[in-house]
Amino acid sequence: MKLVSIVAKKYGIVIGIAVVFVALSFAHPTFLTVRNLRNIVLQTSIQGVMAVGMTFVIVARGIDLSVGSGLALAGVMAAGFEHLGLSVPLIIIATLGVGAGVGLVNGLIITIGKVTPFVVTLGMMSVARGAALLRTGGHPISGFERSFRYMGAGSILNVPVPIWIFIGTVVAATLVLSQTRFGRYLYAIGGNEEATKLSGINVDFYKVLTYMISGGAAALGALILTARLNAGEPIAGRAYELDVIAAVVIGGTSLMGGRGTVIGSALGALLVGMIANGLNLMGVSAYFQLVIQGSIIVGAVLLDRLREQD
Repeated sequence: MKLVSIVAKKYGIVIGIAVVFVALSFAHPTFLTVRNLRNIVLQTSIQGVMAVGMTFVIVARGIDLSVGSGLALAGVMAAGFEHLGLSVPLIIIATLGVGAGVGLVNGLIITIGKVTPFVVTLGMMSVARGAALLRTGGHPISGFERSFRYMGAGSILNVPVPIWIFIGTVVAATLVLSQTRFGRYLYAIGGNEEATKLSGINVDFYKVLTYMISGGAAALGALILTARLNAGEPIAGRAYELDVIAAVVIGGTSLMGGRGTVIGSALGALLVGMIANGLNLMGVSAYFQLVIQGSIIVGAVLLDRLREQD
C-alpha cells in the first residue's frame, strides 16, 4: 500500500492523463486524431502559460484570483497598442508591463498592507475587469496587422506558435524554479516564511516578484489570445483563474506552499484541457460542463489536502 501511495503521489498526474486519454479515445472516435490532439495542446497553451506563472505564487504560499481579468485588461491594452502603430516587440514589452503592473499592485498591497492574498486578488479581479470594460466601452477592439496575428495564428515547423510559446515558458520557468537562488527562496518562503525571514531573506520582495510573474504570464496569455482572435475582448478570460488554479493543484503544487513543479502544472493544464475537449466532442451541455469544472476544482483541493496528510 505504501508503494502504491508513493507512486500515486509522484506520478499521479501522468497516470491521470493516461487514464483520461484512454477513456476519451474509446468514448469518441475523433479524439485520437492528430488534428484534435494538436487542437488540445493549442487550446491549452493560454491556460498553460498562466498556470506556469501561478505556480510561482502558490509555491510561495500565495494565490492570485485576478489572472483572468488581468488577461482581459492586458489584451485590450495590447489591441490599443497595435492600433497606435507600435512595432510587435514594443507591443509585447508594453503588454507584459501591464500584466506585471497588475501583479505589482497585488504584491505591494499584500506585503505592505498585510492583506490576505485572497481578498486583494479578488478585489483586483473586479478592478482589472472594470478597467478593461472602461477602456473599450464594453466593445472588442479588432483588426490587426498580420505580423501581430502571427503570435496566435502562425506556425513554426508546422507547429502553432502558441504551442512553442507554451513550451518555451515551461522550460524557462522550470530552470528558474529548480536551478536558481530565486527558486530556492520561493520554496523556503512557502515552506516556512518566518524561518526564511529570520535567515535574512527579503521575503516581501520575493513575494511581490511572484505576483509580477503571475501578472506577466497572464499578459503573455493575453497576447496569444488577442492575436489568435484578431480582437481584444474585455470579457475574455472569465473563469480562467479557476482552470489555472485547478491545473496547478492537480499538477502537484501544494496550496500550503513549499512544494510544486512547473512541469506538473503544465501537465495539469493539459489534463484539464483534455477533459474539456472530450466533453465538447461528446456534446455535453455547457451548463453541465460548469458542474464538472466545479467538481474538478473541489476534487483538486481535496487531493491537495490528502497529499498534505501523507
